[in-house]
Amino acid sequence: MAMTQSNTAIFSRPESMQSTVTHYCPGCTHGVIHRLVAEAIDEIGARDRTVGVAPVGCSVLAYNYFNCDFLEAAHGRAPAFATGFKRLRPDMIVFTYQGDGDLASIGMGEIVHAANRGEKFTTIFVNNAVYGMTGGQMAPTTLPGQVTSTCPVGRNANEVGYPIRMAELLSTLVTPGYIERVAVHTPKHIINARKAIRRAFQYQAENRCYSMIEVLSTCPTNWGKTPEEAVKWLDKEMAAYYPIKCFKDSVREGNK
Repeated sequence: MAMTQSNTAIFSRPESMQSTVTHYCPGCTHGVIHRLVAEAIDEIGARDRTVGVAPVGCSVLAYNYFNCDFLEAAHGRAPAFATGFKRLRPDMIVFTYQGDGDLASIGMGEIVHAANRGEKFTTIFVNNAVYGMTGGQMAPTTLPGQVTSTCPVGRNANEVGYPIRMAELLSTLVTPGYIERVAVHTPKHIINARKAIRRAFQYQAENRCYSMIEVLSTCPTNWGKTPEEAVKWLDKEMAAYYPIKCFKDSVREGNK
């Protein structure tokens, strides 16, 4: 009996993603995160009413990858852009896509006050523990002892303080509704990250709350590691300091 080959596609590019050759470094997981965001937008049927906000950093060219409208913000100011647009057009789905240097350094005031006001947009926060695009400098999230271009002998916490845990910080505020930290360095973690990002966008679609999903991400180039070494370092070092967990979900807790 002859076998027939099925033409049914079981895996394809999300409608909310462009067909674009990546500019990211080998082993960088920005591409994985992009796809998870695009899938979430598709699943809630919001591509034609979604606006992303890209700041300065590795994600400055995010608009080349997403098949939806985008705004470009100054360094750290993505939450202000998102606030203004969401208040003007509350019917739209609005998200910021920010790195740790952008969000936790120059943009610290922006993100804290946007979250504290309960602005109903979604933040995708990519934490790779270093300034990526601008030369691999120490970031607010750089781990104690971690080597960067501006701390070549490792971060000295006694001199510059300890890394800032943004998910823990924002979860202490009353107003933010959903704060979770995920990772994308293994298939299991990618599946869990997909669920979290999807939930955050769904909450916005329901006009529920401000949400932030912090995503632990690799940066082999600035870490001075191979992609394989970077995955192991994230799992052993980063995940130990930045626990992967849900810190706050007022919506689900309120429905219990």
